[in-house]
Amino acid sequence: MQYVVIYLHGFLSSPQSQKAAQFFEHVRANYPDLAIEIPQLANYPNEALAIIEQLVAKHKGKKLRFIGSSLGGFLSTFMVEKYSGKAVLINPAVRPFELLVHFLGEHINPNTQQPFLLENKHIDELRLLDTPTLKPTSDYWVLLQTADETLDYRQAETKYQDYKLSIEQGGDHSFQDFQRFLPDIFRFLLQD
Repeated sequence: MQYVVIYLHGFLSSPQSQKAAQFFEHVRANYPDLAIEIPQLANYPNEALAIIEQLVAKHKGKKLRFIGSSLGGFLSTFMVEKYSGKAVLINPAVRPFELLVHFLGEHINPNTQQPFLLENKHIDELRLLDTPTLKPTSDYWVLLQTADETLDYRQAETKYQDYKLSIEQGGDHSFQDFQRFLPDIFRFLLQD
């Protein structure tokens, strides 16, 4: 059976992020026949979820694999819990509905230049995607750096304590030197 690896970026990020570009280059150099998707996610949770659901439908019959950064890690977790599969989560958001309440109001996505208005209803949409308990059959590898200036890494450490964790001192929210993990990430994702 074939695999599809779907890379999900974080809030106010894009497929042009440094991690997404490193992911793409690694696949192109090492797995040229691997199906991958690096979508531009919508600024609103339900619209972002619809984009991901379309990709899952497009690749029906393939084994689902996700790489999710920040809010993309939160969405990856939701998808793995819904469909099974595996995910590598990079400094994942655990309770983004608590964090993003501080971002209510007007924004411009710095990557797409698209203006959008984050409202309470969008926070409620995120709450509905929460996965307070994880299936024991799910498979995650969580990469955390303790100096993440956006998220408290300990939330992810607690939530994913029964799964593979790699916790590094220092770093930042972007996860410094992410590319050095790519060979191991693909070994993890592409084994059954």
